[in-house]
Amino acid sequence: MHLLRWICLSLGVAFFLMPLISTAKFSLSLRRDGYSLDAYRYVFADPDFISSFSYSALIALCTIFVGTVLVVPTVYLVRLRLPWLRPVVEFIVLLPLIVPPIILVFGYVRMFSSSSLIPLTGTSRGSDILLICGYVTLALPYLYRAVDTGLQAINARVLTEAATILGARPITIITRIILPNIMVSVLSGAFLTFAVVISEFVMASLLTRPAFGPYIQRVGVAKAYEPAALVILSFFITWTAMGLVQILARFSPPVRRESK
Repeated sequence: MHLLRWICLSLGVAFFLMPLISTAKFSLSLRRDGYSLDAYRYVFADPDFISSFSYSALIALCTIFVGTVLVVPTVYLVRLRLPWLRPVVEFIVLLPLIVPPIILVFGYVRMFSSSSLIPLTGTSRGSDILLICGYVTLALPYLYRAVDTGLQAINARVLTEAATILGARPITIITRIILPNIMVSVLSGAFLTFAVVISEFVMASLLTRPAFGPYIQRVGVAKAYEPAALVILSFFITWTAMGLVQILARFSPPVRRESK
């Protein structure tokens, strides 16, 4: 039984790592006489790489800000004031995992086309706003779970009652008491959101925005080795974000059970 577990683990690791190793090896094979970093050098020398990555990073930061402003008060109110609404909110939050992004973005395009009352798709800034809204929706399950776990780890009810007795308003309680106590969880959700946004393709492509995902697709059509280098870079960014989440999880308080 012990040997069987190791065999299954080895097969799983090989299934995961072999495509990645093959892609990394191919990205280093631009020269015929040996391995080199030329593909990575050409990628970093491309001004479109810098502009598309900067654009996606900026959109990711805006998504994290909007998502945090939306999710933190919602989770706080649901846990403390409206616990009966929690199953409904959790169902809505999980919908982005069920509904494909292409359906969501087509809905946005139809609702906010140039012939609608709010023609956001008619301008670049309007399309950016739609893109941020779409990414907030996609990242909702990760942000919600991270913030909900953070609130579960602290005694939010006692903190709220103490702050209320001292005369604090609800907005003050959320921004100056609750948010600092769950900052590690919020940052964990933020890193997951960044990883989701930075290489997303469907929404950015259909809204014709100059994001990093469509850039990888365009390079893949015209070149051979540079797309492999971009995939490795995207993988590195994603796993760096995941590693930061794991590091931050070590600093989060242990989850406590709420007293009934």
